[in-house]
Amino acid sequence: MSDNQLANKSQAWSALFSEPMSDLVKRYTASVGFDQRLWRADITGSLAHAEMLAAQGILSAEDHAAIQRGLNEIAAEIEAGQFEWKLDLEDVHLNIEARLTERVGIAGKRLHTGRSRNDQVATDVRLWLRGEIDEISGLLGGLQRVLVEQADRHADVILPGFTHLQVAQPVSFGHHLLAYVEMFARDSERLADARRRVNRLPLGAAALAGTSYPLDRERVARTLGMEACSQNSLDAVSDRDFAIEFSAAATLVMLHISRLSEELILWMSQNFGFIALPDAFCTGSSIMPQKKNPDVPELARGKTGRVVGHLVGLVTLMKGQPLAYNKDNQEDKEPLFDTVDTLKDTLRIFADMLAGLRVKPEAMRAAALKGHATATDLADYLVKKGLPFRDAHEVVAHAVKTATQQGVDLAALTLEQLQTFDARVEADVFDVLSLEGSLNARNVLGGTAPAQVRAQVARHRTRLA
Repeated sequence: MSDNQLANKSQAWSALFSEPMSDLVKRYTASVGFDQRLWRADITGSLAHAEMLAAQGILSAEDHAAIQRGLNEIAAEIEAGQFEWKLDLEDVHLNIEARLTERVGIAGKRLHTGRSRNDQVATDVRLWLRGEIDEISGLLGGLQRVLVEQADRHADVILPGFTHLQVAQPVSFGHHLLAYVEMFARDSERLADARRRVNRLPLGAAALAGTSYPLDRERVARTLGMEACSQNSLDAVSDRDFAIEFSAAATLVMLHISRLSEELILWMSQNFGFIALPDAFCTGSSIMPQKKNPDVPELARGKTGRVVGHLVGLVTLMKGQPLAYNKDNQEDKEPLFDTVDTLKDTLRIFADMLAGLRVKPEAMRAAALKGHATATDLADYLVKKGLPFRDAHEVVAHAVKTATQQGVDLAALTLEQLQTFDARVEADVFDVLSLEGSLNARNVLGGTAPAQVRAQVARHRTRLA
């Protein structure tokens, strides 16, 4: 054997080549530095594949037993941190296969019968992502439960509701928090739906055309707890839309977290002063000793752009690829891995941070009294007295103008002043113009009345139990 052949011997595909791969190309093309996190999925998939090969009579019982023993020993090595990952072996799959052959001999070389790295990696990523989706779904549920409990505690706290970041109408702070629970609930539904498409088996598609061995793909799917087999071998090895779909769902979760982050940052500022975040989730300034900065929400807002970028990267990665497998697809893993890690860390830290959120009801109430927040209530009051809404709208606008000129809230105008705008106004108007009256009046499904907030809290508790 020539020196070149010896140098290239470690490559599973090296027999055809007359010169070794350069070190630069090895580093450029290798993925073992990041795809080794797929090791558990790789071993799980290989055990199911070997079991099927033995059941089909393609693999002897002796070889099957050796492969099982060897893969379990390798799993123990990896868990103990004793496994040596080799760059020369390119990826997680070849590293494990080479170590298996070292341990059990020729039986290890028979494991790859009827499969390719193309369908193997597609299977591994799906198995790994399925588990991550399950974990993320649990974390999303935890965050929702924290928000639900905070909403219940603050159902009667009055917050100025904003449109265009201007005071619009009073709302329950609990109602405001439950808006995010609704968003995260939809996120959970999207992840559950995406999981069904992730949970399909590519193994058996081989390189691109299927295999001549009598595989029982449905048996492998059952063993791995997958819902179905991919029905087209070309699609099975080249499809990455499941990763894109997950990334899109993850992007929406982060988008919702970013919106919440923006509000937390505003509410914590001195100009609002509505809340205080626990010290453990804030930092100070190296020069200004009075500062308490909301670093966690700010960083989450920034990390959202990172996750959005990964989604765009995956879409761009796939847009020009012909069928079937292309080396481009190696680039799907790092953005996918980072999206998962970023999302899980963010969900964990937000659940902990929001559990310690401290609300300042007096500041919220004072702010709600600044922007004529009950003007719509006065218009509704006049409508109930028989005035058409458009006319009522104009009457109230004149009243607001007068209150603004006098530097008082609409509710501070006297009964006599209000009656100058419309004679239908009576003494009961002040119940309508109060913040509590405004909240309680909206006792309709989905409304901000505290009774509705508590009803929604009960619904979410049942859903999240």
